[in-house]
Amino acid sequence: MRDIQLFNSLGRRLETFRPLEPGKIRLYACGPTVYNHVHIGNLRTFLFEDFLRRSLRFLGFEVTMVMNLTDVDDKTIRGAREHGATLDDFTAEYIDSFFSDLDTLGAERVEAYPRATRHIAEMIELVESLLARGFAYQSDDGSIFFRITEDGDYGRLSGIDLSQVRQGSRVASDEYEKEDVRDFVLWKAAKDDEPEWASWDSPWGKGRPGWHIECSAMSMKYLGESFDIHCGGVDNMFPHHENEIAQSESATGKTFVSTWLHSEHLIVDGHKMSKSLGNQFTLPDLLQRGADPRALRYLFIASHYRQKLNFTFESLQAAGAALRRLDEMAFRLASAKESGEPQAKVATACEQLLESFAAALADDLNASAAFAALFNFVKEINKAIEVGLGDDDRQRIQDALRRVDAVLGVIDPEPWKGRTGAVATDDGLSDEAIEDLLEQRREARGGRDFAAADRIRDTLVEAGIVLEDTPEGTRWRRG
Repeated sequence: MRDIQLFNSLGRRLETFRPLEPGKIRLYACGPTVYNHVHIGNLRTFLFEDFLRRSLRFLGFEVTMVMNLTDVDDKTIRGAREHGATLDDFTAEYIDSFFSDLDTLGAERVEAYPRATRHIAEMIELVESLLARGFAYQSDDGSIFFRITEDGDYGRLSGIDLSQVRQGSRVASDEYEKEDVRDFVLWKAAKDDEPEWASWDSPWGKGRPGWHIECSAMSMKYLGESFDIHCGGVDNMFPHHENEIAQSESATGKTFVSTWLHSEHLIVDGHKMSKSLGNQFTLPDLLQRGADPRALRYLFIASHYRQKLNFTFESLQAAGAALRRLDEMAFRLASAKESGEPQAKVATACEQLLESFAAALADDLNASAAFAALFNFVKEINKAIEVGLGDDDRQRIQDALRRVDAVLGVIDPEPWKGRTGAVATDDGLSDEAIEDLLEQRREARGGRDFAAADRIRDTLVEAGIVLEDTPEGTRWRRG
């Protein structure tokens, strides 16, 4: 098994990854807070995590991944109250929407999606442990806070320097700015004006957990007190992940997580997403504009996860054009005749694809290098098709592509047919793909390579495309 280099946010350096248990990886990702529909910035992170999980499996690991659903916090309670609904009723729509978005973008389901409201007992147990070890205290209103001054390592993930921040006393909200950091809430005592469904019984009276304790309790329940990888967006690094480390390690006395991975922000046309700019898109927003989900997946995973992704509709079109190159090669491959001995160059190209692809993934999930290996393979296979495939070459090529697509999830167009926003035809060729093939045919004829021109014509005819050569050029229609 090859070594994997990952950029550990804890220490900010590339490290050779070593799982706690050989051959097995336990992985946790912060899921959505289900008070609204997720936007494409969230989806970029979720697809990075899907790419990570698939990559680790490709590299030979058994992966157990958990992603939480935050269904109780300030935002979900506020939303439910405004709608006159319970938490379960209010969050159900957004949980369904989240999974629908994942399905539309081809993300695989992970092993567990625990909901915060279903794990209150584990959170209470963790708070009790922190109280017993002297890392937490009860305030006058019955809330429980974590005492940051007792954690000498606080800030080592985010780099925050407590001596440089404002000396506040406590932070009871679920989100706060750097200048506000002091003791953070673990358990919020119920208030007189809050609905009954917003609190649970505890040794300290009725109340609810703080946001940060939720992930610590759920991740340790499903993955153990120490596990391999924790990931999320860079916006989660502080305060959320910093507080997770503080409370988890203070409660157990053990290293919480070995490797922290954070994906960078998605911006739109060079600007941070915001409602005021009108550029905070959800997936349905883009589908209504005709976006292809397959092209969106390609766009979201093709950039390195530690680089900001600038979403533009031009970049989405470019992603679609790249996919057409894959589709054209796949169609030509399916139609190609096989005869005689297998091509040695085909076997070499398949081996090189899998080797280069694996090396790219092991290099801190270098997606651009992984796609470069794929498109170099496409170029070599197109050449092989022109020469003529030997017996079993097609199967060998398709097997290599299937292995790569187990990570990428964009090569085979079949699973995407019928999805909202996706363009699909019975023959698998879009109008743009047909035009591209006709342009290749024109170039071949211009170079007096009439054999190549005839093969392209045969490919189109077999796909049901009717061609008519005229003095003004070639016209086509679907038969």
